Amino acid sequence: MKRTLISRVRKSAHDTLRDGLALLPQAWRFAFYRAMVRCDPAPDPRLELKIAETQDELEDCFRILHDSYVNAGFMKPDPSGLRVTVYHALPTTTTLCAKWDGKVVGTISIIREGVFGFPLQSVFDLTAVRAKGGNITEVSSLAVDPRYRGIGGQVLFPLMKFMREYARDYFDTRHLVIAVNPNRIEMYEGLLAFTRLQACEVDNYDFANGAPAVGATLDLQQSPEQTRLLYRDRPAHRNLHRYLYVDPLPNIRWPERRFHTTNDPVLTPAMMDYFFNQRTQVFETLDDRKRLLLRSIYDLDDYAGVLPMPRAGASLGATLRRHQRFSLRCPAQLEVASYGASIAYPLQVIELSRHGFLAECPTPLPEGTTGLLTVDLGTADTAVVEARAVRCHVSQGVTYHGFQVANPDAAWQRCVDALHSGRTHRDLSVAEPAAVPDTPAAAPAAPSATVPDRPGVRPHAVAKHREPLAEPA
Repeated sequence: MKRTLISRVRKSAHDTLRDGLALLPQAWRFAFYRAMVRCDPAPDPRLELKIAETQDELEDCFRILHDSYVNAGFMKPDPSGLRVTVYHALPTTTTLCAKWDGKVVGTISIIREGVFGFPLQSVFDLTAVRAKGGNITEVSSLAVDPRYRGIGGQVLFPLMKFMREYARDYFDTRHLVIAVNPNRIEMYEGLLAFTRLQACEVDNYDFANGAPAVGATLDLQQSPEQTRLLYRDRPAHRNLHRYLYVDPLPNIRWPERRFHTTNDPVLTPAMMDYFFNQRTQVFETLDDRKRLLLRSIYDLDDYAGVLPMPRAGASLGATLRRHQRFSLRCPAQLEVASYGASIAYPLQVIELSRHGFLAECPTPLPEGTTGLLTVDLGTADTAVVEARAVRCHVSQGVTYHGFQVANPDAAWQRCVDALHSGRTHRDLSVAEPAAVPDTPAAAPAAPSATVPDRPGVRPHAVAKHREPLAEPA
């Protein structure tokens, strides 16, 4: 009761301040927001930032989110005391958490485009963002325990930095998109250089109990320079550009990845059953389409008993494609013999099967082109196989080639087996690779067939509802 009263008093004071600032020109308001920034280049070592991967961590994240949304009027109290959506069930969603002395005190979720699309695209048009190229990630479900919303953003700013770096380096994200309450949008514009998706706001946002919302986007290729100019004269403890884009944050615990996967699914069958059937009734409310799509992702026997059953005879109207639990971005090189010379084509392998793969290629290749592929599958796994181009298509300015692989080598098969049998990201990073039968060895790689170095010190990632950020007052 006391905490609720304090929260209401604090919210009232902030509302009064916001109303007063609204009378000032926008440039003055934005300057005021930046003047109030206080970030700590050396955060307390008791702070830890990581992906939420255990049942306890996820439950704490969903509880903090629930309380924050209820307090903000974005949802009615749920009997479970948790805020859980169907997007949290997807392997293309990662929930990040901030822990203080081992206790979860903040959370944020990032949603890559998957079988259900983005939450906000049901209202906001992303056509202009897509036209710029690059992958899009929706940032959602931001909440911080009220006791850790103090001056200086001791949890909020580290969590935002973690989110940005994770999206860029693990999801290969260029654009972040958000849906926020109109009262908060200027904080994102003034502090972080977000731009609005459209001039008008949505009056009734059904994913947030009918609250209004504004859509906004941040181009991660342009934002470093944009924020540098905004904070160029600020000292270190008030320079949000240096904090977010330059200085390292030792409090981050990055997930380990054996292969160059681009997502970190964490839900075991038991955890999925706990959150979506026992603690809440999220699965019970799904229509047949969503039920079928979930089953196309989690196609292992031990998930079958916890996933909701579609009605007898329910169908998507076409052959249901299997949607992978893990996606990839693996640097590769295809060496093609041509008129006595060897030409090397750089590729990015983004899908992998037993006898084929899909790759991005900057140079269109004629159908039937055959060459020796060297692909960096992970930290200690390189495959060398003969590959043949069988189809090509262009989407949003990117050329994609489908290839056949007649004789996959042992490294290739280990990776495919792990991707097909893995349930969570830990299965790929911790468990021993499954044994594979002997296969004819591929031809040895030519000396010049080297795989380009991957940028950065962490594996590069790739990526694909609507829910506003419930940011601290």
